[in-house]
Amino acid sequence: MTVDKELEKLSRLTPPAATPEARARALAAAMQAFDTAENNAPAAQGNAKGWRQSSIINWIWSPIMNKKFLAGSALATLLVIPAAGYLTIELTRNGSPIVDQTEIAGDLSKSEASKQPAATVGQPVTIAPQAPAGNNSLAEQSVAVAQAPQDKEAPAVAKPDSSQTSEFDANDIAALTNKPEGAAAALGAAKRSAPAAPGIAPQRQLAEPMAAIAPSPAPPAEGRVQIQLDPDRERFANAAANPIKSVATDPVSTFSADVDSASYAFVRRSLTGGAMPDPLSVRVEEMINYFPYDWPGPDNAEQPFKATVTVMPTPWNHDTELMHVAIKGYDIAPATTPHANLVFLIDVSGSMDEPDKLPLLKSAFRLLVNRLKPDDTVSIVTYAGNAGTVLTPTRVAEKSKILSAIDRLEAGGSTGGAEGIEAAYDLAKQGFVKDGVNRVMLATDGDFNVGPSSDEDLKRIIEERRKDGIFLTVLGFGRGNLNDSLMQTLAQNGNGSAAYIDTLAEAQKTLVEEAGSTLFPIASDVKFQVEFNPERIAEYRLIGYETRALNREDFNNDRVDAGDIGSGHSVTAIYEITPKGSPAVMNDDLRYGAADKVPAEAADSAHQGELAFVKMRYKRPGEDKSALITTPVDDNNAVATVDAAPQDVRFSVAVAAFGQKLSHVAAVDTYSYQAIADLAAASRGTDAFGYRSDFLGLVRLADGLSQR
Repeated sequence: MTVDKELEKLSRLTPPAATPEARARALAAAMQAFDTAENNAPAAQGNAKGWRQSSIINWIWSPIMNKKFLAGSALATLLVIPAAGYLTIELTRNGSPIVDQTEIAGDLSKSEASKQPAATVGQPVTIAPQAPAGNNSLAEQSVAVAQAPQDKEAPAVAKPDSSQTSEFDANDIAALTNKPEGAAAALGAAKRSAPAAPGIAPQRQLAEPMAAIAPSPAPPAEGRVQIQLDPDRERFANAAANPIKSVATDPVSTFSADVDSASYAFVRRSLTGGAMPDPLSVRVEEMINYFPYDWPGPDNAEQPFKATVTVMPTPWNHDTELMHVAIKGYDIAPATTPHANLVFLIDVSGSMDEPDKLPLLKSAFRLLVNRLKPDDTVSIVTYAGNAGTVLTPTRVAEKSKILSAIDRLEAGGSTGGAEGIEAAYDLAKQGFVKDGVNRVMLATDGDFNVGPSSDEDLKRIIEERRKDGIFLTVLGFGRGNLNDSLMQTLAQNGNGSAAYIDTLAEAQKTLVEEAGSTLFPIASDVKFQVEFNPERIAEYRLIGYETRALNREDFNNDRVDAGDIGSGHSVTAIYEITPKGSPAVMNDDLRYGAADKVPAEAADSAHQGELAFVKMRYKRPGEDKSALITTPVDDNNAVATVDAAPQDVRFSVAVAAFGQKLSHVAAVDTYSYQAIADLAAASRGTDAFGYRSDFLGLVRLADGLSQR
């Protein structure tokens, strides 16, 4: 206890000022004496390897203390010595602390826990979670971590010259102390001031790995080292389900096209992981549009879209009907696809250091490069604490050069995405191809925490840069801190689309099998507007598209941004409609003026038989003025039974029911998962890629998980 009190008093004292030369000499002499004492000391009891706990700490810390960065800085005196003393006392006083594996989660597992590099210069020392084996002490586990094999071929992208970074010192301190606040600020500032080497991916910053380990207010009971980590920080873009609307008061529905598919992959990831998905992660329209459908397409590119409308009974409500609107885009033949100028904007921050993030991302982009034509060009920009150009525009004919640049990428640091976005758009503009495809492909887990990082700030940047005629694809990876909300913001406001890559098979689907629709736009600012005839329809409810709603006046305003559609894309929208006089009508008739508020077109006797009128506006790439396509809907579009509807229509309705059930929409409360599976199984069709069979598996998983 006396030693403890003396150490506490000592820790509160302010050390006297000293010259850098004196500090360096003192530190070198102290460490030499410490090494000598340790080498001559007998082995501690109970340690088969003959190493004492303090010897292990010294073995790890000696190269740190002798490094130029700490030997010549005040941080060595103010931080390193008290921290080393604290750890040594704790080890000798409390015995061998055991890391509580159940308390290692969140940010540590995302950035550093999966790595076990050797404790040598240029390699960060990390805490690796591992199950205790027998009675092994922390000292023995530390030796195992320190002696783990390292990568002998250090990629230039990941490991810049030590004169330009203090990464080793920062991460060593972060891994060995549970009181990192002062080190995070001071060393982080030193790291950020170091110049980035041109063309080298930004490296691991101190702020993120140290912030992941929360300080412990007091030594825990039984000598355990408890590490408190932040919980998952996933953010999803969604809104409340569309309400039932009365045609008498609100006969027009307007929304933007959406060809994204990210939500379906989110749902699959959760269900196959043994958990029901977060209802906020479910966007029904993205689940429907995930699947390829054989909707009839246009004959030529002069009118790039064709609409097919089917009216059928609602499977989950016998008193309503479904109006199914299917749009198919013109499919550009591969031989006529325009030249592509692609910029890969890749997040290499510390949060990307997980198997389902950067390693999967690299494999996905390799698939895409192999799909491109020799005359296409690829550039690579990476970002972490700052942005760097890894590869200037390079023809795909030099494929090995592109693939080599991808292979060298490694993760580390905080996430300054705004700077990376600016750099990528600048590079895309420099290589702009007239009448070609100019696209930035952002691959990230969505975690932006340096520089302008709010959704609104990044939205503003994207809106300004889309004026250059450059499209955007956002590819999300990983879990834990996935920022789907930001991904949606960037995609929706940057003339782009968003997908989530949870497996290499999903990368194959998105970037290879659907490369035409992913890369080659045929129309921008695509909007839909549906007007219902109050003489035939009492109420309606749009299924999905909550985050894509537009004002009625936005439809004819060409300055209002909307979704974009690529080559061969299909878009499906489904309304649940209530015929006039049905017992399912939820709204009372108006007492005043209902009869004389009927829209002029519906009042015209020539249109009395119509159920609705579908309108679609779009702009051809590079044009500012939109074109209009219209389709009336009448009884000729109706089928008498669910089984009479086309196969693809029935399957998409099953997907719509599943999405609504997962997002807790009351309309499908009484419609069971088994009924959904039966409807999907009966309309599965040929299923060349197995997507529909996989869907049936997800329905069964949800059924089982919901009954727990």
